[in-house]
Amino acid sequence: MKGFRFPAILFAVAVLLAGCKLKEEAPPPGSGPPPIPAPADVAAPPKDAMMTPSGIASKVLHVGLGSIHPRPTQTVTVHYTGWTTDGKMFDSSFQRGEPTSFPLNQVIPGWTEALQLMVIGEKRRFWIPGQLAYDGQPGNPQGTLCFEIELIDIR
Repeated sequence: MKGFRFPAILFAVAVLLAGCKLKEEAPPPGSGPPPIPAPADVAAPPKDAMMTPSGIASKVLHVGLGSIHPRPTQTVTVHYTGWTTDGKMFDSSFQRGEPTSFPLNQVIPGWTEALQLMVIGEKRRFWIPGQLAYDGQPGNPQGTLCFEIELIDIR
């Protein structure tokens, strides 16, 4: 065949296939998004943190609008991240990319109390003592826990 150049055809096919993935590669097991870094004060609340009689400390990070606080019987929608006081992240709706909703009286006592301090749009960092969190519940983080919580909605 006159003018037929096999290397030229191979080159054209290679160029066409160069941008195509023939096989979708799965990420290695356990390689989800990296943990969200803990705040510098994760180990203990700063001196200017507010303290409740039960021992929950909090610091306002972003002031919300309005004056309505959730009641224990209402459902809240929040974004949050939780760390142990040694800086290990154990849960995060931010990392999942989706806020979560729940009835306020169906979570740990520390959250039920803490979220009643907030208004929509507010973001706070809380230090919740273990007895108001998961102490004594196997498989859950123990001791004081640090949470960043953003209150998105109250229903």
